[in-house]
Amino acid sequence: MSLTDPAPRALRLELALEAGLTMPDTGAIAVFHPRAGELLSPLPHARVAVVTPHAPDHAAFAAQGYACTQAPQGPYAAVLVCLPRGRAEGRDLIARAAALTTGPVIVDGQKTDGADAMLKDLRARVDLSEAIAKGHGKIAWFPSPGAALADWCAEPGQVEGWQTLPGTFSADGIDPASGLLAQALPAGLKGVVADLGAGWGYLAGRLLDKAPGIAALHLIESDARALACARHNVTDPRAVFHWADATQPVPRLVLDAVIMNPPFHTGREARPQLGAAFIAAAAAMLKSSGQLFLVANRHLPYETALAAHFRRHEELPGLPGFKLFVAEGPLRAKAAAAPRGGSRVNHSKGRRA
Repeated sequence: MSLTDPAPRALRLELALEAGLTMPDTGAIAVFHPRAGELLSPLPHARVAVVTPHAPDHAAFAAQGYACTQAPQGPYAAVLVCLPRGRAEGRDLIARAAALTTGPVIVDGQKTDGADAMLKDLRARVDLSEAIAKGHGKIAWFPSPGAALADWCAEPGQVEGWQTLPGTFSADGIDPASGLLAQALPAGLKGVVADLGAGWGYLAGRLLDKAPGIAALHLIESDARALACARHNVTDPRAVFHWADATQPVPRLVLDAVIMNPPFHTGREARPQLGAAFIAAAAAMLKSSGQLFLVANRHLPYETALAAHFRRHEELPGLPGFKLFVAEGPLRAKAAAAPRGGSRVNHSKGRRA
């Protein structure tokens, strides 16, 4: 699945280099949090170090021959920060970039992700260049002030005793959809279970607390930062952690049940196909008797994907803004090509407490 960011970052970087941005002649040039599909061609390929906690992006750039790490290592000759949507996360990246280089810190982002506000904040703190605008985004740079931006570094937060981190999903509070699904999950679940897009571990932790019959619960999460929080939050020995793209089946993992509150955004762009890919991955890993438990915003059209990948699915009582589904009978690839519409779970036969 392509998670390409359409932002013309490479074009803005080329314009910056033409306008006076000077890169050091030697040393690694870090690129913090680029997205799969972006071009880094204005930078010397052999010197680029891609830093991203996101498994799909890490895999995409590694496949192109770039050196990749989950977290900054440094020191770097220069750093390009690809601004994320969140202000606290963006500040954290900029502060860490400044502390890890004596060269230029380059900041690039879309206006819809708050680039204007971030550059305004920076101008009050550092010797920032004039911004170059192109493609609904802006790029600017400044000589590193070392640790002078240390107050922008993000620290782990707490949500009702759960550790979170800015930039991770629902970092400021328990997501209401996840809370709804946690209440609905049956205490009688047994065997091997997976939480696709496990985040910082809320759903997995709640399920392990209420379902003693579970033998193992696999937390599959593409954001290494969220997974690190999940390791802190979920200490039950039955928990198994995977840094992996949840839109793809984990090889050789055979499951009795899957739970999920899948994402449906990349930045500000709605991508309901992400959730559909989660559903397909769940079907590929489930036993023929396996069950899927899914919560989603009510406007998302997941019924089509459920019908394409499961023999039966049923909507359970939810809330005005959210809907709950249980699905059974995963269809394998050949069968899924011809979905059976209108099938429903016989809820009285479902393994629910």
